[in-house]
Amino acid sequence: MSHPRWVLTTCILASSLSFIDGSVVNVGLAAIGASFHAGASDLQWLINAYLLPLGALLLLGGAAGDRFGRRRLLVIGTGLFAAASLGCALAPGLPWMFAGRAVQGVGAALLLPSSLAILGANFDGEAKGRAIGIWAAMGAVMGAVGPVLGGWLIDHVGWAAIFLINLPPALGAIVLALLFVQDDRSEAGAPALDMLGGALATAGLGALTWSLTIGSGRAGWTAMAFALLAVGVALLLAFLAAEKVRKARAMMPLALFASRDFVGLTILTLLLYGALGALMVLVPYVLIKAGGYSSTDAGAALLPFAAILAFASPVMGGIAGRIGPRVPLTLGPLIVAAGFVLLLRVDTQSNYWTAMFPAILVMSIGMAAAVAPLTTAVLSSVDRSHTGAASGLNSAVARTAGMMATALLGGVLGLTGPALMGGFHATALVCAMACLGASAGAFFLIGARVR
Repeated sequence: MSHPRWVLTTCILASSLSFIDGSVVNVGLAAIGASFHAGASDLQWLINAYLLPLGALLLLGGAAGDRFGRRRLLVIGTGLFAAASLGCALAPGLPWMFAGRAVQGVGAALLLPSSLAILGANFDGEAKGRAIGIWAAMGAVMGAVGPVLGGWLIDHVGWAAIFLINLPPALGAIVLALLFVQDDRSEAGAPALDMLGGALATAGLGALTWSLTIGSGRAGWTAMAFALLAVGVALLLAFLAAEKVRKARAMMPLALFASRDFVGLTILTLLLYGALGALMVLVPYVLIKAGGYSSTDAGAALLPFAAILAFASPVMGGIAGRIGPRVPLTLGPLIVAAGFVLLLRVDTQSNYWTAMFPAILVMSIGMAAAVAPLTTAVLSSVDRSHTGAASGLNSAVARTAGMMATALLGGVLGLTGPALMGGFHATALVCAMACLGASAGAFFLIGARVR
């Protein structure tokens, strides 16, 4: 291959859109909510309108890239994301904002699996490991810098700027992809896309998320909430039935769950990333609304988390390779749980360095112990023919977990003053228990050596 550096740069620029947007909008919740006079459920949908199509269509996006060409899907997905970002920046009201966020999620579902697949197809051996390592490290850097830059833009320019910063990297990724990335459409005879599965998963998760959003808000569990819950469960059961019929051609092959290790890893991912999703939404929001922080300071509050994760994850990956994933995947969530307990020390008068920072530090160490071993274990828990589906499904579960966590935060986002801090503490305890469940899932279901 003649342009490996440009291919790597292309994939980093494209995937950075999702890494940045996923963290920046959390910092902007308070400002966007004030601008549109949004309620708690509106703030939840600012996050979930993006996470819903991303989580539901991630597997379908990967399959589409294999069938129609990864470069083509990367360009289409990046273009969609850029257009939707511009639409969000110019949105005259919340309905337009929700629509833009949903299109961003569709674009991310197309570009993310394609960017990683392009790296896998264009690098071999040691060069592939190095390229993926750089790609992952730059993603962590983008996730760390994004909230700080976004907070500064909100304070000095306005919240619309956090969407406009997506345009330069999107344009760069499209131009570089067209110049330096070869398209690689799959051979004739590739299985048709699982459109029915994608539609059922999206509709089912949408109804389930809507029901949780209503149930966790001021209205509580009304008849509408219960009806949506029933519809969501029915649609997801229909999705499982459709996947069973399609067997190996399904977007979520049920054969994956024949592996006890994979079941344990999926449970761990759901609980651990659900807790992490709640943390990423609530910490900036509470610091701004209850602690009086500026958007810049709130964005910087989580900077140590991303920095430690970026530097410590490769080390833990090497350790897990020597001792197996069970020990780090059991201990990591336990350490994260301890960090959530430390959040109970935070109040409206707390100093960041003596109250919030120790909790963030402990949680970042726990996540660093779990993230790299989790990724490696997922790929090792199934046979070689299912590694792509296993990786994609694990990523989809992580996004879905964040979406469900956000849907359950309505009762907290609707609070103000001391009550908001009380809700924050209650959420921290629930997240700590979720992390304990993740640890138990790893200990009892994951083997000492995942094969």
